[in-house]
Amino acid sequence: MSLSVNIEKQLGDFRLHVSFETFGGLLSLLGPSGSGKSLTLRCIAGLLRPDRGRIVLNGRVLYDSAAGIDLPPQKRRVGYLFQSYALIPHLTVLENVELGCHAAPRRGRQALALEQLRRFRLEALADCRPATLSGGEQQRAALARTLAAEPEALLLDEPFSALDEHLKWELELELARTLEGYGGDVLLVSHNRGEVCRLAKSVCVLTQGCSEPVQSVKGLMTAPGTLGAARISGCENLSPAAVQPDGSLLCTAWGWRLPPLPCPEGLSHVGLRAAGLRLGPGPVSLPCTVERVIDNVFSEIVLLRTPGPGLLRMECDKNTPLPTVGVSVTVHAAPEDFLLLTNTEGPL
Repeated sequence: MSLSVNIEKQLGDFRLHVSFETFGGLLSLLGPSGSGKSLTLRCIAGLLRPDRGRIVLNGRVLYDSAAGIDLPPQKRRVGYLFQSYALIPHLTVLENVELGCHAAPRRGRQALALEQLRRFRLEALADCRPATLSGGEQQRAALARTLAAEPEALLLDEPFSALDEHLKWELELELARTLEGYGGDVLLVSHNRGEVCRLAKSVCVLTQGCSEPVQSVKGLMTAPGTLGAARISGCENLSPAAVQPDGSLLCTAWGWRLPPLPCPEGLSHVGLRAAGLRLGPGPVSLPCTVERVIDNVFSEIVLLRTPGPGLLRMECDKNTPLPTVGVSVTVHAAPEDFLLLTNTEGPL
């Protein structure tokens, strides 16, 4: 199974240019709001026509601007689970799921829909209207309708965004179980890196409409490579940086000069996770002043005033003795803890 996408779309001042390929499993499109994730799904589903490019699903061309091919949504065999679930309010749950069976003979559609209801444990709700369902029941009904069409690819547009926080974990586990039995490609749109880490095998970061190369989720968290990827991976400390004539690396936001490191071509920034910063002298040290100490329930966050204009965030466990506000301290990090980044999104 594979889905290949290479498209461009101009919408006002926003330009979408994404290119990626899946090879089975679940690929997440991860990025902040407004980065083009949902637009990409709409183009794949046939709800929005790109300006140029190509979309191929399992060898079938869904869209090719050069060849003049643009299959309508009903012929693409792509299932789309919307953020709002888009259940028809005046139809029952059974009737909603029957809509997904449109490719089957009319006489057999109800039986197929009932089979989907049993699969998602919705039999008792067959005659209910969507408005009477809980958020989790609505999601299951929408997913049952989507999979009833037997799509070759499944597009999930932030499927947990409309749910209360206490429901998300339960429904995430349920979705994971459902997808284990699905043999097609899955694209999950999210801006929640926790969801991505738990559900996805690989990830494609979108930054201001542009996609970065597909990488493993582990690779994103340990070696993001770009400023956009580091930011979306949750890196708390970021600074512009420049290699100096002696080979050292100056992080201008912190006034921190690092020893020579194996910098990538085009390096523009350095990242450092809050958990990688430690009190006391070490391999790469910096004098700071404690600006603020914040109780973060399960950890302590220390904001440090640096010799540069910016702050550093350090995260410590509850058992670490902490300095008081206004005290001068030395902090350090190991050379391998610094993330060496290129910039694909303009000024920090």
